[in-house]
Amino acid sequence: MKELLTYVARNLVDNPDQVSVTQHDADGEIVLELRVAPEDMGKVIGRQGRIAKEIRTLVRSVAQRSGKRVSVDIID
Repeated sequence: MKELLTYVARNLVDNPDQVSVTQHDADGEIVLELRVAPEDMGKVIGRQGRIAKEIRTLVRSVAQRSGKRVSVDIID
């Protein structure tokens, strides 16, 4: 899931080298933290959070196939 999130984020932003994803476990759930350059934050979140919502939906659906629970946090 980490690789998927990294791939999607790098293709959305202008500065793909500044995209970083960290992964840690919390209460049986995998938490992915996405960090991008400040000027790319709007491209990852989108209008009214639509892009962020779709990124979360995509990652959760892939995780469900593996029987895992995943959440995505976008860190500024």
